[in-house]
Formats: sequence, structure tokens, C-alpha cells
Amino acid sequence: MTSTEQAPPPPPSEGRGAHPDHLGHVIFITASAAMGGFLFGYDSSVINGAVEAIRDRYDIGSGTLAQVIAIALIGCAIGAATAGRIADRIGRIRCMQIAAVLFTVSAVGSALPFALWDLALWRIVGGFAIGMASVIGPAYIAEVAPAAYRGRLGSFQQAAIVIGIAISQLVNYGILQLADGDQRGKIGGLEAWQWMLGVMVVPALLYGLLSFAIPESPRFLISVGKTDKAKEVLAEVEGKGVNLDHRVEEIKQAMRREHKSTFWDLFVTGSRFKLLPIVWVGIGLSVFQQLVGINVAFYYSATLWQSVGIDPSSSFLYSFTTSIINIVGTVIAMVLVDRVGRKPLALVGSAGMAIALAFEAWAFSADLVDGKLPETQGVVALVAAHVFVLFFALSWGVVVWVFLGEMFPNRIRAAALGVAASAQWIANWAITASFPSLADWNLSGTYIIYTVFAVLSIPFVLRYVKETKGKALEEMG
Repeated sequence: MTSTEQAPPPPPSEGRGAHPDHLGHVIFITASAAMGGFLFGYDSSVINGAVEAIRDRYDIGSGTLAQVIAIALIGCAIGAATAGRIADRIGRIRCMQIAAVLFTVSAVGSALPFALWDLALWRIVGGFAIGMASVIGPAYIAEVAPAAYRGRLGSFQQAAIVIGIAISQLVNYGILQLADGDQRGKIGGLEAWQWMLGVMVVPALLYGLLSFAIPESPRFLISVGKTDKAKEVLAEVEGKGVNLDHRVEEIKQAMRREHKSTFWDLFVTGSRFKLLPIVWVGIGLSVFQQLVGINVAFYYSATLWQSVGIDPSSSFLYSFTTSIINIVGTVIAMVLVDRVGRKPLALVGSAGMAIALAFEAWAFSADLVDGKLPETQGVVALVAAHVFVLFFALSWGVVVWVFLGEMFPNRIRAAALGVAASAQWIANWAITASFPSLADWNLSGTYIIYTVFAVLSIPFVLRYVKETKGKALEEMG
């Protein structure tokens, strides 16, 4: 989203942090915006509980099943690519409200499909909403959060995502128990998997309601000439010690030197084929976040554990415990992201993920005995899967979203964030669509591929990624 270009820093007396009296309100605003992240996580992972039921109901193979699961990610990429422009035209809040409507429609449609084709259609609609939320959430939070708290507040987006993932798995497990462990068991005239997909109506409606309770971004308000309203919002979020006239003038001066960012602004001057280096870094962060295979754990974990001999109820339980570990790791990242910085967390996470994935690859290389992994390999696989999710959550799960909200110069932020988020969804689609076929080919080999990407992310971060901790958005060059 277009906001401001580089501007002179405020006088020392103004400060950059929220006054304690305002911090609670800022947290409420941030948490409300992050409900989009909750729905992002919920909608992304709730399908985990329906995979085998969909395969059985429509009698489809791994390839077709993968396309139905992954097709939502095409909608995600489109939503992410267009959300920035939509938000610049009608505002961040209106964009959130559109996403809430799409989440609601998708939940109802997915729960009551006529056939496989319209189930896929509703998943695309939900994906578009996820894509919008993936862009609007971190960008809005970055624009309203005081610089001193921006890392921690920015991590609310990922916290909401992982909580959404965990709640979806808990709801799935509860519904499965009501259906006596049968994903196609009937509850009130609908199959269990239909209830799993339909329950998302509740948080979608809550997201829509909360969007009416939070203010518009001050940068957007200034961009459309609503200066007095922008001052009110700045007073709400930055506190009593801020010189509002100076802050508004600071933003206005920068905006007078900027133009609405477009896709073409992402290219080196004089070239239509060479992207700016910072854009490639954003794309690289997005792609590496997905190529380590994290979403296999959230889209296919129940199916994965069942494939190595674990019963359905236990597989759903392990999916839930993995989600709890995801939350624990995210909390660790929220505590550390402004203390140790974004880059050190990314490096620690890459190393931890690489080791855990290597152990998973070793465990899955064992031959099944009576349809199950040998006891030792089974324990190693379960432990390594949880360790992998922990290291992802305390690092790449949070810092990539914080980086993407902070790292781009203001003059290209909208377009660059959209492209980076779209790249993330395309990489997510590639992993999601390929996993069932790759697992049929060689499950251990699949995890070796993910291990290689985790290892490669280390030199990428060391060489190309710059720390953004403690910098104001106007300082990003």
C-alpha cells in the first residue's frame, strides 16, 4: 500500500512509541486487523480434516485431490496481487470488509457443494479472501503501529494465523468425535467434513464486525485529504507525546514526492526486465518460507500420519498438537523479534528446520511393517515433525511477515508487497499440489527436497537480507 517516502525524523521530544494509556487501544486495533490472519490460518488448514473424505466421496486419485486442495492458492495469489491496489483506492478497512464477505460466502459454499467443481470454485473464493488478508493485515498493522512496538505488533498477524490453524484442527477433532471418528459420518443431515468447512462462518462474521470498530490507516486518510481524521488516529495510536502537526507534515512532505506505486516501479530504471534487488529479496523470503514444506504439515498432516499407520482420531490429535507447538514457537518469536532482530531469528530457524527435516526424511525411509513405521522411526518422525514446526514458527513464520511489512521503500511498498505475497502463494501452491504425487513416489525423497531448501535459505539470509529492527517506515531506502 502506498504510504510515505523518506522523510526527516521527528524531533527527539516527539518519540516514536505509544504512550502507555494508548497501548491497550493500539493492541485492540492490531488484534482486530489480525482477525484476517486468523481466518487466513483457519481457512488454509481446515481442509486438512476433509482431505480423505473428499477423496472418498468423489472417488478421485491423488493428482485430482491435490488440485482441489491447492486450487485455493491460485485465488490467494490473485487476491494478494490485487489487494494493495484495492486498498489504495477504497481504504484498508473497506478491503478488510470485502475479505470478510468472501470468507463467509466461501464457508457456506464449501460446506454445501453440489459437485467437485463448485467445491473447487468456493475454495478459489476463499483463497482470494486469504490473499487479501495476507497483504492487508501486515501492511495496515505496519502503518498504525508505533515504531517502538512495530515488530511485536506486526507479529500479531502470524500469531493470529497459527491460532487459526490450531482452532481449525481442534474444531475438526471435535466434529470427528461427534461423528464417531468417521469423516463422512452424518451430523444433522450433513457429513462431518461439511461441518468442518462450514464452521468458518463464525469467525468470518466476527472479522467483519470488528472491521467497523477500528480506524482507517492515517497514511491512507492523509492520501485522500482527511487530515483532521488522520490526526485523530495518530493521537489514538502514537500517544500524548507526539506532535501531531509535525507527524502529519512529515507524511505530507513525503507524499508530495511520491506517486502511486505500480508494477513497473519495481524494475531498475531504464529496464523492463530487471527487478530491483530489494524486490528479489522479498520474493526470495516468500518463496523460501514455503519451499521448506511447512504447509504440508497443515494441509496434509492427518493424511500423512494415516499413510504410515496411525488411526484417524490419533492423526487428527497429532495435527492439533502440532498446531499448539506452532503457537508456542510464534509466542517465542513475538518476544524476541524486537530484542534480537529479524535476521538472527531467521538463521536459527533455518538451521533448526534443516536438522528436523533431515530426521523426518530418515524416518520415512524405513519400510512399513504391517502398514506402520517401525517404532523407533515412528517416534522420530513425530518428534521431528513437531521440532520442525517449532523452529519454523519461532523464525520464518513471523519474521517474513514482519520483513515484508517493513523492508520496502515507501514509494514501492504496495506493489512490492503484492508481488512478494503472490510469489509466496505460488510457491505454496507448488508444494501443496505436488505433495500427494511426490509422497506416492517417495516420501523420504520428498522430505530431502524440503531439507535442501531449508539449508539453502541460510546463505540467502546471510548475503541478501538486511536487518529492519527499530527503523521507521520512512527510513527504508
